[in-house]
Amino acid sequence: MIQAYFNIFAIFAMMFVGYFLSYKKWFDRHTADTFSKMVLGLALPFEMFITITQKFSRTEFLQLIGGIIVPILSMVLAYFASKVLAQLLNVDTQRRGTFSTMFTCSNTIFIGLPINMAIFGSRAVPYVLIYYIANTTFFWTWGVYKISQDSQTFVGLDDIPQKFGVMDGLKKVLNPAMLGFIVGICWLLTGVKVPLALVNFSTYIGSLTTPLSMFIIGITVYFLGLRTLKLNKAIVGVLMGRFIISPLIIILITRVITIPDIMVKVFFIQSSMPIQNSVPILARMYHADVEFSTATLGYTVLSYLAVVPVLLAVMQLI
Repeated sequence: MIQAYFNIFAIFAMMFVGYFLSYKKWFDRHTADTFSKMVLGLALPFEMFITITQKFSRTEFLQLIGGIIVPILSMVLAYFASKVLAQLLNVDTQRRGTFSTMFTCSNTIFIGLPINMAIFGSRAVPYVLIYYIANTTFFWTWGVYKISQDSQTFVGLDDIPQKFGVMDGLKKVLNPAMLGFIVGICWLLTGVKVPLALVNFSTYIGSLTTPLSMFIIGITVYFLGLRTLKLNKAIVGVLMGRFIISPLIIILITRVITIPDIMVKVFFIQSSMPIQNSVPILARMYHADVEFSTATLGYTVLSYLAVVPVLLAVMQLI
């Protein structure tokens, strides 16, 4: 446990490096965009490919994939819980779609993957990816649709109002990171050994995932502007959803559905991550409440520093 704390400290130290270098003007907003593209389009696909092909046998993977029912059920239940809480807190109707999406979906890659690797090592990656599949699919389909409902139209690159389409969400689901995962699965199922040169190349490129991801978070927090963050009851509701209700749902589901112990713990940690980085961008695109989503991102990321020791303590009891 002590080692896990030190590992997590190292992860957040990288986030503070990103924050500090933004303050020193080494990084700007465009740097975060570039790093995001590098992680999602290059480093993460290779990280997924090499982990799937090197850490699991075909039999082990086929046994693993059935566990995806747990995150799927947890997100469905969390979504309905968000609807109830939005009513109880009297969240503004123009915020409820964004509220429910942030309440339900977590940051499974930029924060989730590094934190899980810090706690469990590389053996956690396949379980992280299982949760990632469910989370990403929900976020880029139903979640984005709910954000779009906060404002019925959005403005595209040509400034022409457009309607949200399901295909837009599906294209986001089938991103390079997911394709890297799929290619890794297909290669694993063939039983063909990965050439050593490809293993080495994938390992080097994949190792960029954690530092670049944490730099992105640090840059994002810096440019949010800590002094501009305003706490309100809707943000408190999202904090409850991310750090209390969602992980509690995982615990309850895994009391009914039996899955391996490490899978339970990884899902528990994944379910309690801050909100997705993409939410403020989508809120701006769909003419939803940008200030609300931006402030919530800042609060969930900063709060996680205080929450993670509690989560690790609870994790030991499940």
